[in-house]
Amino acid sequence: MSDIELAMNDGRQKHWLARLYLRHEKKILGTITVVAFITLWELAGSVWTVVNPIFLSSPSRVLHAGVELYQSGRLLHHLSVSGVEFLLGYSISIVIGVPLGIALGWYQRFNYAMDPFINALYAAPVVAFLPLLVIWLGIGLASKLTLIVMAAVFPILMNARDAVKTTPNSLLEAARSFQASQYQIFRTVVLPSAVPFILAGLRLGAGRALIGVFVAELYIAQAGIGQMIAEAGSTLNTDVVLVGVVIFAVVGMTTLELLTQLERRFDKWRPKPGSRT
Repeated sequence: MSDIELAMNDGRQKHWLARLYLRHEKKILGTITVVAFITLWELAGSVWTVVNPIFLSSPSRVLHAGVELYQSGRLLHHLSVSGVEFLLGYSISIVIGVPLGIALGWYQRFNYAMDPFINALYAAPVVAFLPLLVIWLGIGLASKLTLIVMAAVFPILMNARDAVKTTPNSLLEAARSFQASQYQIFRTVVLPSAVPFILAGLRLGAGRALIGVFVAELYIAQAGIGQMIAEAGSTLNTDVVLVGVVIFAVVGMTTLELLTQLERRFDKWRPKPGSRT
């Protein structure tokens, strides 16, 4: 093989690698950053011991604590409790938030009547309602689910409401020009146009639901990842605390990524900027 052919093959290989990098640049840079962070954390916590393990721990110690919790069965128990609470609370939030938000966006007077209550409840910190929930519902599943729903429902509801309210006028006028009924406009124009924004609300609601799970288990639970974190924190068991934090982070990232992918599938339905007129 001549030098020219070798140079051409080398150039094609570099071009292919460059395209591969550009195609996956976000994932590659993110992975490198995470690996570098974990490496430095391990060196600082276990090798250099520049910080007391009580305050920092290390990835290897956290992994060891997680394995011990799994082998003892405690981790699966806490995970099952938190998982049920999250799925139930988030599902209830969707069932309430999406239809109610669509109704608020479609019926203007209904929105005017409910707007003060929605804004007040959305602005108030959820944790402030904990004492009332304990008084009304006790410390069982009902109070925890109520807290999770209160945390998650409003982003879902408000996105659904605003999605219906901001349906492009051009689409509405086109439907009316064909003598479409209100029901036909709602079903064939408003709902498809609102889907991407509703999915964005579901993504925001998922994060809020996880926060609701943590807060509920921190104060009014006898099991769950949040309760495990609280118990470990009270005994200065940093390893177990970080196991819980990592679990919440991984579940949150996975849920948000799945919802983001679903949102992208419907992104072509999203009205383009300037289509309102």
